[in-house]
This record gives sequence, C-alpha cells and structure tokens, in this order.
Amino acid sequence: MTASDALSERERRAWYGFLTMQEDLRRHLNRQLLRDSGLSLADYSVLSGLSNHPDGSLRIFELRELLRWEKTRLTHQISRMISRGLLERRPCTEDNRGSYVTLTEEGCAVIDKAAPLHVADVRRTFLDAVSPRQLDALAALSEAVLESIKEREPAED
Repeated sequence: MTASDALSERERRAWYGFLTMQEDLRRHLNRQLLRDSGLSLADYSVLSGLSNHPDGSLRIFELRELLRWEKTRLTHQISRMISRGLLERRPCTEDNRGSYVTLTEEGCAVIDKAAPLHVADVRRTFLDAVSPRQLDALAALSEAVLESIKEREPAED
C-alpha cells in the first residue's frame, strides 16, 4: 500500500469510529432485546419487517430485499423462527416456485410486546445521544453512501 492509499487520520477516525459504533450498537441492542423479550436482533428484524405489512406476510424475496440480507442467512433465520412457532411458510398461489413467510399469532404477540421496549432502548441509546443536527447529518450521510453503493453495484436477481 502506498502512502496515498492509506487513510488520513481524519478518515481513519471516521471510518473505524463508524465500524466500532455500529458493532457496539448492534451488540447492545441484541443483548437488550434478549433480556427484554427473548428475541435476537435478527429475530426482531424479521418480525418487525413482517409486522409492518397489513397481513403480516411477505414473499421471501421481498423480505430479503427489505432486510438486505443474503439468501442463505434469511433462509436459516426463517427456519429457526418457524421451529419456535413465530413464523409459518405458506405457498404462493401466483407462483409455484415461491412462498410467503407469515407471522403466526405467537409471532404477532411477541413483536407487539418487544417493539415498544426496543424503540425505547433505541431512543435512550442512540437518538438521545445525538443532536437534531447530528441526526440530520447522519441521515444525509447514510443516503449518500447508499446511493454510491447503488451506483456501483449491479442489480441483484
């Protein structure tokens, strides 16, 4: 690596600070969710994504796009949650190759209990730690990086 390839101190501080913050925040949120509701952050992501749809159901590819997960990760997560009674698979009548993943009554009850506790923790841990100006800057930064990724990566199937 040449000197021009290396990160400046400013860039290093921002980049590694972002990575560390992201990992520590995920770890904290995961631990708190487990304590409060017995859900992992991955469980919560799936349940929350489904609960935001009127019938609590999405095609698996739609859920994958929503969560931005790899196919194998989502498949394994859904299987674990089905075995715990939180989700069920339903055939897709419009496309025999596909299926829906749907919240069960138990899944609905669990996310209804967990959501207010999780949102309160997100507020205490993240939102209350930054100013409105910082929050706006973070939103703009996130949008800029996501747009850059979108421009550089080919669309997935």
